[in-house]
Amino acid sequence: MAEKGSISIHAQNIMPVIKRWLYSDKDIFLRELVSNGCDAIAKYKLLALKGEVPALEEYRVDVVADEKEGTLKIVDNGIGMTADEVKRYIAQVAFSGAEEFLAKYKGEDGQNGIIGHFGLGFYSAFMVSEKVTIDTLSCQEGAQAVRWESQDGMEYEMSPSDRQTHGTTITLKISQEDQDFLRKWTLRSTLEKYCAFMPVPIYLSQVKEPEPPKEGEEPPKPEEPEQVNDIHPLWMKKPSECTEEEYKAFYHKVFHDYDDPLFWIHLNAEYPFNLKGILYFPKIKNEFSSSEGVIKLYNNQVFVADNIKEVIPEFLMLLKGAIDCPDLPLNVSRSFLQNDGYVKKMSAYITRKVADRLVSEFTGKREDYQKYWDDIHPFVKYGCIRDEKFYDRVKDAILFKTVDGQYLTLKEYLDKSGQSAEKEKTVYYASDAKRQAQMISLYTGEGKIVVLLDTLIDNNFISFLEFVGREGEDKLSFRRVDAGTEGLTEAGDTDEAARKALEDKFRKALGQQDLAVTLSQFKQDTIPAMVTVDEQTRRFADMSRVWGDRGFSMPEKKTLALNARHPLVQYLETSQDEELDALVCQQVNDLAEMARSPLESERMVAFLQRSNQLLTRLVKPRENA
Repeated sequence: MAEKGSISIHAQNIMPVIKRWLYSDKDIFLRELVSNGCDAIAKYKLLALKGEVPALEEYRVDVVADEKEGTLKIVDNGIGMTADEVKRYIAQVAFSGAEEFLAKYKGEDGQNGIIGHFGLGFYSAFMVSEKVTIDTLSCQEGAQAVRWESQDGMEYEMSPSDRQTHGTTITLKISQEDQDFLRKWTLRSTLEKYCAFMPVPIYLSQVKEPEPPKEGEEPPKPEEPEQVNDIHPLWMKKPSECTEEEYKAFYHKVFHDYDDPLFWIHLNAEYPFNLKGILYFPKIKNEFSSSEGVIKLYNNQVFVADNIKEVIPEFLMLLKGAIDCPDLPLNVSRSFLQNDGYVKKMSAYITRKVADRLVSEFTGKREDYQKYWDDIHPFVKYGCIRDEKFYDRVKDAILFKTVDGQYLTLKEYLDKSGQSAEKEKTVYYASDAKRQAQMISLYTGEGKIVVLLDTLIDNNFISFLEFVGREGEDKLSFRRVDAGTEGLTEAGDTDEAARKALEDKFRKALGQQDLAVTLSQFKQDTIPAMVTVDEQTRRFADMSRVWGDRGFSMPEKKTLALNARHPLVQYLETSQDEELDALVCQQVNDLAEMARSPLESERMVAFLQRSNQLLTRLVKPRENA
């Protein structure tokens, strides 16, 4: 005799909330139902180990789609349920009141899901179904098979079932708007997303109406179920059991990246928490591209979400990997972590292991480490800025690439440049090796080592290093090759009258009455002038341009540094030809500017026209000469 009843505790309010809140994540229902099947099998295995039930030769969950009938079945051979258990686990929603529950777990944006805890995972089925049927038989001796049916998740009917073996079959009558979940491609991609590494074999099949065989042909064989998961993911093995080929194959398969990873870290912690995983250092194609890295988070081999910031520090998001932690304190959606001290400890552990591996690569494989430093340095530098403990661990493994291709630590740079004993230490650098080649040659010609810092992060990173360097007695500063003429000029008194006359001449020719001009004896006579820019004001201006901060800007403090040894400067000191002098002043200034940065379009046009004019004067003397 059929028994009827109502789902307890405000079910009429729950189902609309489930459908509305998780609309964008409808495919999550498949994860919930398949993982429930895996849980049922895990329970059965435990009873089998205790000798309470016979062990099976094969444990499996089957996902079977039937487009003609419009049904999707999830079948397991697990522990099954009795009628009383169906009433307890299915017909009751285990919380004290719907209003209190929703108020407690609703996020600030109102979008947090409510699936995956407190018995609600099963009810995700109603997001895509017009009707849900459960056929289940408990493995308990003498148990009777039970059928549970509901069209809306609020009213249900229970009756005897014809299921003959222990386990559970959930049959979903898929709604018209969700027919895509009956197509094999959609199901496979969803299962690969959520269930690729679940600990029980998962098989996918599709019921098809067989075409009648042609005369003389054998009837077509039914489609064989396809296993869609790997029950032994690589991270579950001990690092000593994994080969380099296996690590690379796993990387290519999971992340669909054709390039090999640079190297990887195998996490394997059992205390104070259980955490396993593999983190890969990919070849970074676009600096700070958040889409480059994907770190998949699993709970007992069940996919939770990508890039959960509570567990994975932001700067590690440039990596790719998989982390499995059965001890994760999940909230009701399985997709959002409670932000507690336990999670912070896991995050700190992961950061520490990454830092230790970097140092290990540097100390043990320095040559290889230098080869991929160009790929990993943005990540390392960003990590140092974001996490002081990470910086403390990796600071001695930070490299600086010189303009001639050497890789030096900061200590090695200071030792080679003879600054180790000095209180004020200076690192000379260029941000564009080609554009600033002339100024680089001035410094290298004087025996100074110039490093190349040419990425977006470098401006912030050197400011960070200067800041942390203030904690000691020594002062560290970074100085770009256009920041001044220190080390490039001879010591001695300046002819102030000559300097003032040249300053007036350049100000008039350039139309810049506030132009600062210096005059000194350069050690080399290869260039007539340099445009130098105050280091700090230039950094502010650069950051403003990069990050689009138009609300605050600081003008660059530029100085035109004239070389008293150069013939053009000597000519300008004595010449009285105002027309030619103006052209020479403008040309000297533009040449000096071009040595550090490109000219703007209008200024470049004027420079080219002036160059033609000066060349014409050179080969064709003026008529009145």
